[in-house]
Amino acid sequence: MNRADLHTHTTASDGLHRPAENVRMAAEAGLAAIGITDHDTVAGLEEAREAAKAYGIEVVPGVEISTARDGQDIHILGFYADDRDPVFLERLASQRRVRDSRNELIVAKLNELGVSLTWEAVLDAAGRDRGPDETVGRPHIAEALHRMGAVESVQEAFDRYLAEGRPAYVLPPRIAPADAIAWIHEAGGAAVVAHPGLYGADAAVEALLRDGGADGVEAYHSDHTAEDEERYAAMARRFGAVATGGSDFHGARKGRVYHGPIGWRTAGAAVVTELKSRASHHRAKATGAASRDDGGTASD
Repeated sequence: MNRADLHTHTTASDGLHRPAENVRMAAEAGLAAIGITDHDTVAGLEEAREAAKAYGIEVVPGVEISTARDGQDIHILGFYADDRDPVFLERLASQRRVRDSRNELIVAKLNELGVSLTWEAVLDAAGRDRGPDETVGRPHIAEALHRMGAVESVQEAFDRYLAEGRPAYVLPPRIAPADAIAWIHEAGGAAVVAHPGLYGADAAVEALLRDGGADGVEAYHSDHTAEDEERYAAMARRFGAVATGGSDFHGARKGRVYHGPIGWRTAGAAVVTELKSRASHHRAKATGAASRDDGGTASD
């Protein structure tokens, strides 16, 4: 298969498997490439790249940045950004600090609701001592609630407490989607609106493609219906954007895979090539701007 799953998560954020394991599963699924797109961090990329050498497949370096627009949580995927760019890394670090504050507020809300969850229990549910560049997310809080018997499943934790509109949901101050797109472009990457079918805000997605500078939209996603996929693929064509695809794999808990297994949704080789091309364009533009800011010219 000359296919790529462009959206997976690892233990660097809220996935259950190490980056090397995601690469192994992608190779076993017959994929040519796999995207590592952890939340607000690129900490899993180095391990994934090393594993890819052994398995003979390509790692598409990525990240998923959390943003908000008009009170709506929107995620932006960044592909082929320079994951060693100090400005980009500090921007991601600022995102993780916001995420940490959000998590603490969620635990406090749960305590107010009579659920005696501790932050230590959340870290234990994450299954690791968190590295400085790694993130903890709501799935870890949900798992902690399940472990302590407050809910019968991770899904129930979201349904009762953690999903948007539920009593422990917290939407912290987020950057705007257009800001995340600019961050990605300035780091030489291509920006894609993640899983638009989950937002119920197609006008906002269209605006990001038309005016916000987004390079693409994730048309093919494990939680999209066939109608969703057709609609977003058509939207991509209408705006001359890239239609990407990915499983949004997080791993399996008690036999249930969130959101889908690796390879469940994919994109073709032409999509990967187009993302590289757009990233190259943004990289050249960013380099030229930096050169001019230094008093030189783009051709110096």
